[in-house]
Amino acid sequence: MVRSILLQSSQPCILNPRLLFTSRVLRHCHSLRRLYSIQSQEEALAQLPDIDPSKLSITKSTTPKQVTPPEELVFGRTFTDHMLSIEWTASQGWLTPRITPYQNLSLDPATCVFHYSFECFEGMKAYKDTVGTIRLFRPNKNMARLNNSSARIALPTFDGERLIELIRKFVTLDERFIPAARGYSLYLRPTMIGTQRTLGVGPPGSALLYIIASPVGPYYPTGFKAVSLEATTYAVRAWPGGVGDKKLGANYAPCILPQLQAAKRGFHQNLWLFGEEEFVTEVGTMNFFAAIKDKHTGKKTLWTAPLDGTILEGVTRDSILDLARERLIPEGWDVREEKFTMANLAEAAGQGRLMEAFGAGTAAVVSPVRKISWRGKAVDCGLPAEEEAGEIAKRMKGWIEGIQYGEEEHPWSWKI
Repeated sequence: MVRSILLQSSQPCILNPRLLFTSRVLRHCHSLRRLYSIQSQEEALAQLPDIDPSKLSITKSTTPKQVTPPEELVFGRTFTDHMLSIEWTASQGWLTPRITPYQNLSLDPATCVFHYSFECFEGMKAYKDTVGTIRLFRPNKNMARLNNSSARIALPTFDGERLIELIRKFVTLDERFIPAARGYSLYLRPTMIGTQRTLGVGPPGSALLYIIASPVGPYYPTGFKAVSLEATTYAVRAWPGGVGDKKLGANYAPCILPQLQAAKRGFHQNLWLFGEEEFVTEVGTMNFFAAIKDKHTGKKTLWTAPLDGTILEGVTRDSILDLARERLIPEGWDVREEKFTMANLAEAAGQGRLMEAFGAGTAAVVSPVRKISWRGKAVDCGLPAEEEAGEIAKRMKGWIEGIQYGEEEHPWSWKI
């Protein structure tokens, strides 16, 4: 009725200032109520009980598995006798931690993790040194990253030290699965999922944090094997404002198809480039490093992309940077966390300044790169034909593994 009157009238429509003011006040009040509601919800969640290791319940397996011979291990295919799990609800907080026999999960088909990817995870390892002591490598870093990932997708956070205490007990219970040899370890996979039974889109009202363990062998059983990469621009791994700096399962599945396509063309992995500038970001699921002689000074420089929101804050990445600053800078090196492009790499290679390149991550520590395919050309990454790894890659692997296996006493190595 009002609409028809306005359309038929030849007089300009004059809005009542009082109505305008009232409308604005109502919208403002609604926004304030919503803000206060969110804040009160966050405050209420912050008051919920945290993980309590003193309440741990342990149910041991009555059917122990046979330990797989180390030489037969395949990454992620063999699992230990037990798993650690902790449920969370928005009304009760973290519930009783439980170590139980390794078993299937029972989830409703409407569970939100299946529909909206409420899932994040970590990758870390337990090592056994020459005297049989079990060690973890910088587990506090993994806890901090898992909390950052879970918070980003509206899952609950937790006290990292308390979870590490539970991990110690879990690993001790299944320590017979840790091979007592250099290069072998027990891979730990902490995982957080939203478990609320709903098709509605919103913060999950319940979640499950669980940890499973898998004995693994060396990434390169017969020694280093340098890989070839395809510089990839038709697919993007991460972008500004996204979640590329979080360890979410949703970041990994979309990368599989480009990897398969690269493999069909004869390459082991993708080197992810970003933007019109073709900035170098990551390689496969690893951080990327390049050792380059400075164009103007000739100074040796270890270069990696900065943590700008598109780069995963890798524990191995951070360790390499810290060790480089501590041990390479006194030798005359420079260390840079700065953006660089594929054109920069190609130019350095063409001028003989690209000394070596490698990926870095938990699984392999370092993965040397021999060449990169870019715009139909092969960019040589500085490795002589008869060698599979450069000096820095080999030194970093030696330094980090020395700490992981207790050959060098270091604050990064946590004894269990």
